[in-house]
Amino acid sequence: MSNTLKASISLLPSLIRLGRGAVAKGHRKTPAQALELYEGEYCPYCRYVREALTELDLDAKIYPVPKKGSRFSTVLMELGGKKTIPFLHDPNTGTKLYESQAIVDYLYKEYANDGMVAPHRMLQLSLYATLLRGTAGMFAKPSKAPAQPLELYSFEASPYARLVRETLCELELPYLLHNVGKGPGRLAEWAPPGTRKDYDPPTENRRKLKQRGGKMMVPYLVDPNTGVAMYQSADIQRYLVATYSA
Repeated sequence: MSNTLKASISLLPSLIRLGRGAVAKGHRKTPAQALELYEGEYCPYCRYVREALTELDLDAKIYPVPKKGSRFSTVLMELGGKKTIPFLHDPNTGTKLYESQAIVDYLYKEYANDGMVAPHRMLQLSLYATLLRGTAGMFAKPSKAPAQPLELYSFEASPYARLVRETLCELELPYLLHNVGKGPGRLAEWAPPGTRKDYDPPTENRRKLKQRGGKMMVPYLVDPNTGVAMYQSADIQRYLVATYSA
């Protein structure tokens, strides 16, 4: 199956979720330390949290917890007392939370711009989105743990980034997620990357990505363990499997 076809199929969950997790509306304060989220790409409850992180334009350290995985289960138990996901740890406030609605309510209360309110969860639509992806990103595969977490520039609704996040989840690879949601109300944000002339990124993370990689396109993976930095979801997936599969 071609990567374009895979991405087209991967777009369906974003359409089901009515485009949530595509636009970054910003936040009133930036966490001094990155938020920590234990989650699974396949999980409908976790999706709601990831959408909120994109809309609030917040980075987070992601610790994938696929089914039958064990890499982060001990730490998760130590932090929260149970192995369920999603689980948020905010080292800036000491807050530790399970339950997607509680997590999203906290994120908006603590970090959202004035006037922003947490969106409705629409859980049934999130469940449909999960069904559309089948078992992609759901079950752990044997892998080698990286010495340092990887970095991924992504936003929740991106069909190409979703393919990479599923692979990261299956391999239980921790990564620092840099959310690069689209700027609100800007038509240029929805144009294909190659057609944007004199593109001026509207958010800090988008500016950082353009400076770091040379263009604004997702996904973009940086592996500090090997010095590799790359675009293109298919290439990234092949790299992850070749480098970290056990």
